[in-house]
Amino acid sequence: MTPSQPNAPAPARVWEEEASIPTYAIGAPDRNPMFLEKRVYQGSSGRVYPHPVVDKIADEKKPQIYKMAILENEYVRIEIMPELGGRIYRALDKTNDYDFVYYNRVIKPALVGLAGPWISGGIEFNWPQHHRPNTYGPVEYRLSENEDGSATVWVSEIDRMYGTKVTAGFTLHPGKAYLEISAQLYNRTPEPQTFLWWANPAVAVNDHTQSVFPPDVTAVFDHGKRDVSRFPIATGTYYKMDYSEGVDISRYRNIPVPTSYMAYKSDYNFVGGYDHGVQAGLLHVANHHISPGKKQWTWGNEAFGQAWDRNLTDEDGPYIELMTGVYTDNQPDFTWLQPYEEKSFKQYFMPYKDIGVVKNASIHAAVNLEVDEDARQATVLVYATSVYEGAAVELKGRNRVYLSERAALSPRASFKSVIPLDAGDRPHDLTVSVRDAEGRLLIAYRPAEPSLEEVPDAATPLPEPQELRTNEQLYLSGLHLEQYRHATFEPEAYYLEGLKRDPGDIRINTAYGTLLLRRGLFAEAESCFRAAIKSMTWRNPNPYDSEALYQLGVALKLQGRLTEAFAAFYKSVWSAAWQDPGYFSLAQIAAERGAYAEALELAERSLIRNARNYKARHLKAALLRKLGLPAEAVAYAEETLRLDVADFGSANERALALAALGDQAGANAALGELRRLMRDDPHNYLNLASDYAGCGLFKEAVGVLERVVPDAAANAYPMLHYTLGYLHDLAGRSDLAAAHREAGRQAASDYCFPNSLFDLHVLESAIAANGNDDRAHYLLGNWMYDKKRHADAVAHWEASRARNDAFPTVHRNLALAYYNKLGLAEQARDSLERAFALGADDARVFYELDQLYKKLGRSAEERFAKLERNKALVDKRDDLYLEFVTLLNAQGRHEEALQALAARQFHPWEGGEGKATGQHVLALVELAKRKLAAREYEEAIARLEEALVYPDNLGEGKLTGAQENHIYYYLGCAYEGLNQRVQAEANLRVASRGLEEPTSAMYYNDQPPDMIFYQGMAWLRLGNAREAKRRFNKLIDYAEKHIGDDVKIDYFAVSLPDFLVFEDDMNKRNRIHCLYMMSLGLIGLGRQAEAARHLDEVAKLDVHHLGASIHRRMCE
Repeated sequence: MTPSQPNAPAPARVWEEEASIPTYAIGAPDRNPMFLEKRVYQGSSGRVYPHPVVDKIADEKKPQIYKMAILENEYVRIEIMPELGGRIYRALDKTNDYDFVYYNRVIKPALVGLAGPWISGGIEFNWPQHHRPNTYGPVEYRLSENEDGSATVWVSEIDRMYGTKVTAGFTLHPGKAYLEISAQLYNRTPEPQTFLWWANPAVAVNDHTQSVFPPDVTAVFDHGKRDVSRFPIATGTYYKMDYSEGVDISRYRNIPVPTSYMAYKSDYNFVGGYDHGVQAGLLHVANHHISPGKKQWTWGNEAFGQAWDRNLTDEDGPYIELMTGVYTDNQPDFTWLQPYEEKSFKQYFMPYKDIGVVKNASIHAAVNLEVDEDARQATVLVYATSVYEGAAVELKGRNRVYLSERAALSPRASFKSVIPLDAGDRPHDLTVSVRDAEGRLLIAYRPAEPSLEEVPDAATPLPEPQELRTNEQLYLSGLHLEQYRHATFEPEAYYLEGLKRDPGDIRINTAYGTLLLRRGLFAEAESCFRAAIKSMTWRNPNPYDSEALYQLGVALKLQGRLTEAFAAFYKSVWSAAWQDPGYFSLAQIAAERGAYAEALELAERSLIRNARNYKARHLKAALLRKLGLPAEAVAYAEETLRLDVADFGSANERALALAALGDQAGANAALGELRRLMRDDPHNYLNLASDYAGCGLFKEAVGVLERVVPDAAANAYPMLHYTLGYLHDLAGRSDLAAAHREAGRQAASDYCFPNSLFDLHVLESAIAANGNDDRAHYLLGNWMYDKKRHADAVAHWEASRARNDAFPTVHRNLALAYYNKLGLAEQARDSLERAFALGADDARVFYELDQLYKKLGRSAEERFAKLERNKALVDKRDDLYLEFVTLLNAQGRHEEALQALAARQFHPWEGGEGKATGQHVLALVELAKRKLAAREYEEAIARLEEALVYPDNLGEGKLTGAQENHIYYYLGCAYEGLNQRVQAEANLRVASRGLEEPTSAMYYNDQPPDMIFYQGMAWLRLGNAREAKRRFNKLIDYAEKHIGDDVKIDYFAVSLPDFLVFEDDMNKRNRIHCLYMMSLGLIGLGRQAEAARHLDEVAKLDVHHLGASIHRRMCE
């Protein structure tokens, strides 16, 4: 919509510059592959492979230079960081000098990201999961000045995990006070993939800040929809906080604990936030039909959140996140991308000011209507994103027009009018509208009639496979687990149960076959697809849906059976739904056969169905060049680049076609720009080479890789050499193939984590050519383990070890497999000890070795001695250092533990809090108990009061509602010793309060049984044996009821971030928990002998259970 303006605004500007920003540097990525099959992160899988992990953050900041892409017009300035995930770093409203997203003047990463570092501030774009795996890494980018006077910064990335691609354009238009984001999400793979998109703007907050959700949002969900609350006035328990008095949780000041909430539903296109103190805020606008996600996240406004504020900034204070989801309404909530499908959308971020909590917003204007029924007046407020001279603002009631006024609207001048109302008009009788001078509607709003809104039910966990009645339920359950990337439930279990009931089930065979295909089990996948096809064609050779035929073609093509694959793909295109990928796959095979004219026809058929299949467009350009039509190839490649500026294939074909035309200067310039765009990133080159290889264009694939690996002597990423070996082999150049494969074997394998199906072919071919290639066996073992082909992984790692016993990482990997998958604890120990002997500088491996010793029951003294001998390694890692501190406490060396804690700045993982502070509290309480025993009561009180405060260097703040019954119980005892009865009773009464229902202890904020025990002990001291026994008996009853449970990780777990490479025995852990809980109840009831037996069993099961050793002394 074009505003009425007397003078055309100046064009938007775009440029690149360098900026020096104080930065806390991150450590080097860990060179060991991390296989975290059951880690939970943001409600879905926390797997990181093939990404390396960074878990070290510097304690001091230094200036660092960053490339910044800048957009600016007369109203706003946007700064984008291509080196940090393509995030928006700063968004400034120039009209009032207001940062409408949180401006963090320091780069201060904390361990919040999937693979480690994450920073607050600006707008992060989370795709294909939350948080973005590459949020702290570089992306491709280009700047563009457009014909309409707008300017764009394009950023792009191919996801290493699943192979999908994003290209996003950040555009400022002349005369518009908003940022337009155009996103294109493309599935580059032949298989369906899942994604979510959450733009994550941070907003600076204070006591005046309010989240602005649309007026029809009356309920909000937690992660996974596992819990629900009314909104904006919460009236129940949410995040373990009692809001029963009615609390406005749209206000930052009212939320003391870390809290997420996501809108249940809304028919409005906006969400935002507003600072009533400065009368300015942020709005997001997008089509709610595809952008339903509206979320707020806060760390909480008390000590816990304040500690995370310190972890993430030096001087810019707290923030909240106002996330906006496209094709998603929750976290996790993923959407499918079919093979070669693109989904595109636009979203807009804009500042606004002076009009309060808006009731509706568009990209043109925002409106607020406030009705004071007592005063019988309405206030109309309007803000516009560009200049509208003579705009019409109107307020209508049932029977009259209250306001009809012409106004000059602009981003600098909002509109306000206060209007008396008739007695009969209620808020829902009023309609406010804003139109431009030509009568075109900019925005309108009418309040809804009051109604009783039902609160939706929270989600329930998925039943076990055998509990589901129908195969349809089993199919949908498995598909759901795949779609949502569930961390702990396996889709395979549901598919296999379905096939046990009906071996010919079409949908389950197709789904399970696809799962097997992703794991590289092509023959097994083929069997499933053929079973599905047999059922599909029972009465009809031309099935309604042909996915199984298409997938059969994929499986056959991956086995090199091109003639059979060609037939399967051709049959699949009888169904319109699979013509896009089917015809493209046919074109690939025809191209590999050298039938370029046929391939071109097939590619064009694919493009008729899907003009945004960029791989088909790339192939078409290549075929035009191959057919002697380079000018047409250039034109078509350029057309594609107008659709996706970061399409490597089309950019490469443009350069090749220019060279074919004899324009070598143009070709060189095009290649130079492509190389700048691709950043010499080996994964970008491997992706492009695999695209060519998939069409049989091996010469072009080699040419791409030789730009970064000119010969076999080049020092390069191993997979570049191995891939060149594979390609030369296919071309019959065995000498070059052997040379490159040997170079790959000799290259440093740090951070080399292959994971694509193309990588599988490359490595299998290397081993076929040379079975003694130890490094190829190692890398293929990594590939297999990531795909949960554990036995195959072990076989390849053992083959690698047999050929080269001096490579530490293969020993380390075998240790993980021996312990977790084969139950061979002693072999695991031998392998990990060998790994550490070969790489004694690897602190990660040393940590894992200590964890294995812990699992195997090595004593605290033995483990401590080894840590002390390797103190330099201990000092490199927080987790190792905390084990060192814990072992000091286990040996009763509490003063030393406190000194060690005070000597370090800790960097906790989000969701993994409680470790350093737990040791801090334990040491001080145990020292206080010694003082109590010595009747040094004042010293005991000093220690206990110290335990109530978390030092800043621990990196954590106390969670509101933290249970500290033991501290207050011993404070009560100490004041009794001083004969200060009032103080003693006051502390004992605090100790007697709190949550009294026992639970499993899974998360850092769960109620430990110790606190219920000390409630009971406090009641005994207060003389109320009845209340004391009630708590002790609850501990015993819960333990007796649950000690035999078959325990699994919570289906709705949101964050279990620990990098636990050795899997827990959940049933053993539960037994320990229940025995310990039972023993506490028995101690409270005076049944010390029985309690001692249970505690002794706990000690046998876990020699490092500090609670058991502490409370065992109470049985003597």
